Amino acid sequence: MRDLGVGFQYLVEGQRWVGRHGRSYGFGLLPGLITLVLYAAALVALAVWGEGAVAWATPFADDWTSPWQGLFRGFLTAVLFALGLLLAVLTFTAVTLLIGQPFYENLSEKVDEDASPDGTAPRSGLPLWRELWISARDSLRIVLRAALWGVLLFALGFLPVVGQTVVPVIGFFVTGFFLTEELTAVALQRRGVELRARLSLLRSRKTLAWGFGTPLGLAFLVPFVAVFLMPGAVAGATLLARDLLDEETADAEPDRQGADEPVTTGGADGPVIP
Repeated sequence: MRDLGVGFQYLVEGQRWVGRHGRSYGFGLLPGLITLVLYAAALVALAVWGEGAVAWATPFADDWTSPWQGLFRGFLTAVLFALGLLLAVLTFTAVTLLIGQPFYENLSEKVDEDASPDGTAPRSGLPLWRELWISARDSLRIVLRAALWGVLLFALGFLPVVGQTVVPVIGFFVTGFFLTEELTAVALQRRGVELRARLSLLRSRKTLAWGFGTPLGLAFLVPFVAVFLMPGAVAGATLLARDLLDEETADAEPDRQGADEPVTTGGADGPVIP
């Protein structure tokens, strides 16, 4: 279970990196701000018109007497909004990474250059349109997987006791795993690592992925926090990707000025979730 702590250290190290590189951090905020505005508009629309949508979808309840009609449709409206919020959390990273592909690609390369002993960073050599296509295709696959898990866990949430205790915990670990996959994809895609191979790598170091992604997923539940953590999350995920591939890391980054050295790890597995 040591990898849980190591994964969290990578998350912290990523935030430290962007703290030392203000220009990269500033540019990295833009995609998150754009995505936040889009998601906020969608959630507001869901809150305003969700009740009407539920009424339209349940014509059989039109003749129900009070208070049963209101309770039934109110419950379904709350369920609809909760599901929309869950999907927003699960897909925020994928959409932000897609919108900010050039920004985060550049940021990730700079982290690689700092961490590499020879000061170089792997590059895919693909044109931007091709990288965007691969990123969009892989993100869609991950979002579909995450959505299936979300629907399953939402259904299990109705189980007595277990649904209110165990299921939410599993949900956060599942979210953490997929967040880690989406974020490490920026660095791993540049190295030509396909989605199937990326998932295999993360499953082989599940506790490392959970240690990085689960605290991040919890933080993303707080409004606006995701926007400010995204640049550092990409930076930390790049360091984590180097660990997954056992790449040599420099003893210290050129501008560290005595800060903590990057973490190196060995790993331990936990039970499979995704």
